[in-house]
Amino acid sequence: MAIWDSFSGQKQSNGPEVLDPSTQDATSFLSEIGNDASRLHPLSGLNQDTLDYLTLDDSALDDMPGSRSVLPSRGWSDDLCYGAGTTYLAGLTAGGVWGLAEGLKRTPETAPPKIRLNGVLNSVTRRGPFLGNSAGVVAMVYNGLNSGIGYARGKHDSANSVVAGALSGMVFKSTRGLKPMMISGGIVASIAGGWAVVRKAFL
Repeated sequence: MAIWDSFSGQKQSNGPEVLDPSTQDATSFLSEIGNDASRLHPLSGLNQDTLDYLTLDDSALDDMPGSRSVLPSRGWSDDLCYGAGTTYLAGLTAGGVWGLAEGLKRTPETAPPKIRLNGVLNSVTRRGPFLGNSAGVVAMVYNGLNSGIGYARGKHDSANSVVAGALSGMVFKSTRGLKPMMISGGIVASIAGGWAVVRKAFL
């Protein structure tokens, strides 16, 4: 077996294996930790006070009255990211559902499955990005105006949301004339006011 051991890289043992005294077996490890099961966690030995990258520094959060909510915010940039991102996704989803219903309605039931699928996909890809992009642009303008009004007044409240919603809706339809501006401003102001009420009641 010496020849085979030399080819396979195995060492021939001539006697009982001697353990390294620096190694620790399971029995001695379990006797050391005792009944403290928390020491079995991989991060149990880390000092939590030095792990700054895992926590959001409270001193960096926005301390303006009315700015604290369920999501931690460090100012207008965080609000812009949260607001624009979630509004874009909501608009994209709503536009996709709208396009799906429109595609199913416009395509004849007697059409082949591939034609129906093509019509539905065309409607979804037309309506989804359109509504998502429009909602995202309105949300960006709204968050910018809301933060600006809040810093000018020194507080964030429902009045800021309604005024910012009205102005952002009017800016969005400013090239269509006065009547579309008023309608769009009223719609966005209503949505912003509803969101402010929900946020105040539940968050």
